[in-house]
Amino acid sequence: MTFDAVCTIVSALVPPDFQRVTEMTRVKDAREVAGAERLHNSGLLLDLALVSDPLLLCVVRAAIERLTEVSGFSPPECRSITRAVDEAVANVMRHAYGGSLDKRIDVSCKRISGMVNGVHREGLEIELLDKGVPFDKKKLTARSLDEVKPGGLGLHFIRDSMDVMEHSHVNGVNRLRLVKYLSADGRGQKSQGE
Repeated sequence: MTFDAVCTIVSALVPPDFQRVTEMTRVKDAREVAGAERLHNSGLLLDLALVSDPLLLCVVRAAIERLTEVSGFSPPECRSITRAVDEAVANVMRHAYGGSLDKRIDVSCKRISGMVNGVHREGLEIELLDKGVPFDKKKLTARSLDEVKPGGLGLHFIRDSMDVMEHSHVNGVNRLRLVKYLSADGRGQKSQGE
C-alpha cells in the first residue's frame, strides 16, 4: 500500500468536523506566530496577568529571575531586580487591593534601548498595572532607614535596585514603571541594592 493510499484511508476515517477544526487550528497557529513576531518586534519579552493572591508571588519571582538572567544582568542584579518586582507586586496586593485575593495585576517586561545621558543603553522595562486604590503620594515616600521598625523598606529596595521608578494613576489604572539598564558595555553590573 502506498503512502497516498494510507492518507486517503485515514482522511476517510477522520470526521469532517475534525478536519475543519484541524484547518482552523492551522490558521490560528499562523496568526499566533504572526502575533508573537509582532510582540517580539515591539520588545515585549514577558506578559503576566495574575490575581492578587500572595501565593503567586513565587511565580512572579521565578519568571523575573529567569528573565533577568537571560537578559544579561549579573547575578546580584538579577536578585536585586527580582526583589524589587516582588516588593512592588506585594505592595499592590497589600495596599492597592487591601488584601483581596481575586483582583487582577498585570506585569509586563520589555526590552528597551535608547540614549541615557548621551550613552546608548539597553535595558529592561517592567510595568505593573492594577485597578486598586490610587497611590497616596504622601505615603509613597520611603521612611528613614534610621527608624528601627518592621515594614516600609520596600521603596528603598525598589529605588536602590532600579534606575527608573515612575508611578501614575490614569483612568482608574495605577501604573508603576521600573527600568534597569545594562552597563554601557552591555553586561550586568553590581547593583546599588546589593
